[in-house]
Amino acid sequence: MPKSLVVVESPAKAKTIKKILGADYIVESSVGHIRDLPPKELGVDIENAFAPKYVLIRGKGKVVKSLQSEARKVDNIYLAADPDREGEAICWHLFEELKKTKKPIYRITYNEVTKNAILEAIQKPGDIDMALVDAQQARRVLDRLVGYQISPILWRSVKPGLSAGRVQSVAVRLICEREAEIEAFKSEEYWTLTATLTPTEVQHLFPAKLHRIGKKKGEINAKTQAYLVEKVQKRERKQKPVPPFITSTLQQEASRKLRFVAKRTMFIAQQLYEGLEIGSEGSIGLITYMRTDSTRVAQEALQAARAYIKTTFGEEYLPNRAVNYQTKKGAQDAHEAIRPTLPLQSPADLKPYLSNDQFRLYELIWMRFIASQMNPAIFDGTTIDIQAGTYLFRSTGSVMKFQGFRRVYMEGEDVNLPDVKEGDTLNLRKLEPKQHFTQPPPRYNEATLVKMLEAKEIGRPSTYASILSTIQDRGYVTKERGRLLPTDVGRLVNELLKHGFPNIVDVEFTAKMEDQLDVIADGKVKWVETLGQFYPAFQTALKEAPDRMYEARKAMEEQSDEKCEKCGTNMIIKWGRYGRFLGCANYPECQNIKRLTSADDAPTAEPEPTDTACDKCGEPMVIRVSRAGAKFLSCSGYPKCKNAKPIPMGIDCPEPDCDGYLGERRSRRGKVFYGCSNYPKCEFSTWDKPVPEPCPKCNAPFLVEKTEKAKGSEVVTTRLACRTSECDYTK
Repeated sequence: MPKSLVVVESPAKAKTIKKILGADYIVESSVGHIRDLPPKELGVDIENAFAPKYVLIRGKGKVVKSLQSEARKVDNIYLAADPDREGEAICWHLFEELKKTKKPIYRITYNEVTKNAILEAIQKPGDIDMALVDAQQARRVLDRLVGYQISPILWRSVKPGLSAGRVQSVAVRLICEREAEIEAFKSEEYWTLTATLTPTEVQHLFPAKLHRIGKKKGEINAKTQAYLVEKVQKRERKQKPVPPFITSTLQQEASRKLRFVAKRTMFIAQQLYEGLEIGSEGSIGLITYMRTDSTRVAQEALQAARAYIKTTFGEEYLPNRAVNYQTKKGAQDAHEAIRPTLPLQSPADLKPYLSNDQFRLYELIWMRFIASQMNPAIFDGTTIDIQAGTYLFRSTGSVMKFQGFRRVYMEGEDVNLPDVKEGDTLNLRKLEPKQHFTQPPPRYNEATLVKMLEAKEIGRPSTYASILSTIQDRGYVTKERGRLLPTDVGRLVNELLKHGFPNIVDVEFTAKMEDQLDVIADGKVKWVETLGQFYPAFQTALKEAPDRMYEARKAMEEQSDEKCEKCGTNMIIKWGRYGRFLGCANYPECQNIKRLTSADDAPTAEPEPTDTACDKCGEPMVIRVSRAGAKFLSCSGYPKCKNAKPIPMGIDCPEPDCDGYLGERRSRRGKVFYGCSNYPKCEFSTWDKPVPEPCPKCNAPFLVEKTEKAKGSEVVTTRLACRTSECDYTK
């Protein structure tokens, strides 16, 4: 008969740990949290020291009864959820339900799901860390107070279904402020002059840019001007390896190198951490815990990495001692860096047992960890100055002398320069002037937004992925070509919150609150005291917010040149539940409203000419870019002619008796769909992207791209299928 019950939060982890512990243990899963605040009420007794009212999550009653039943069969209970605040809170909620069995209950923690780590944890059981529980409880109650009391004000001010969040609203603000910078940016013209040169004795082409013009006026004659090497400077430099991954750097690098969004990265990392079947060895956790802000690494892992480097690459790649990286100031430092649990096994050894995404992410983690323990790369940094009459050209680059860690983990290449000497004559192959325009700051992508949140100390490793998902799921932010853009609703909500609750969406305030939660987790402050300091000012803001929001909304209105066809008054651009619209200035006497066309939406780039003529006035059509980043066809006579249409996709509208074509459009929430150019006359639309390729099975005029997500997975797959429901063709 089993002697102990081990409870984890994940079925996959339960499977791995069961194989490690054997028949003396029952290993069960709680499938995440079992208790939470009630979904349809505040659930916080503000007058009674912010006491939370916890209830069983819907559907978890059977789970709890099953765990209690198993607990009665054993001598000891071990709670083994993840080693962070959320995991500690899960264990506390489990403790509250399982203590009814009157069996001894212990808390065990581990940083990796491997045999040694699990057995060591069982041998050293402890108690639940109530300071961590209090920190999680403070965050949960604080977020409930903010969300449940601000959201109804947004419903009345804008529309039902909106939500505010202490951290998500700050993330939206950062995106909106970056978009405002882009819109206010004034581009300036500048030129570069690049000479492509080669030494006379060898064919080694390299570029050199005009660096300085002398005092004398003159022109460069590409045919007769002599290009002489004036100075060659060489300096040896070293490039040190970067630390092993923490949560934020893993999300950033997976975005840059693998094109993974943060949510996908964390989902796959969770699989690698909880355990996968590795041949005859069974289920093994392949990486350490993936929610961490520490670069600290266990000594045994460092020694394993050093052994691998010495055996595989040789002594010259191995530092004299293990490399220890300093964790950034303010980090919780509760767990190790993200590293492989089996450093001696290369990704190639494990590839047969991993999916493609699992392999790619594991390989990235493994390479970064191994490289972090290798010697620096050594370069000869070289600068060549080339005199051409009164013009000085300069070329910079480097020559690698020793690969070091770059043999494992490449981060980029420098220009490779030829070996030239002062006084050498160079042959000019090309002289290329190029016009440039200064560019606005780039929009955030998921990786750069996480980097900014981390730099401003907003959120924590466990929250980055959920923040990014929430702001997109709520329709506040949309993604175009991998970049994050605020929707009209996102802009409106941001402006209202900035005026109604300036502290809540303030970057500095949010960062300080995160610090307070860390202090609670350290056991230095009671969580009720922190909430007691926050709530009075927040309560005052709740009373004043509706009036402030109304004033902010009025300030956002803009005069337009559009005349009201009912009363002749100029119309005003207003903000509503679906974004911007035209409303009569005589409201409420005249209640005429009109939908804004894309052409009204203040284009942010110079129009791109086309050969298409406007079907309303005959002027050429141009391609413009809306504030949301979407391209569309617009009449070049705007604002005199406001004709606007989607850009053709090369597919005719499938509706009978319609002469329109299909193009990309946007819903009121900012989501992309595909519809007829004759809208609203023709209302054909589809969420699936049309592909101008006939169905080989039924000859339908075009196929569609269908994106699907497997149940219980965040991995999205795309396939081609016939647009007609009667045909089952798929590719």
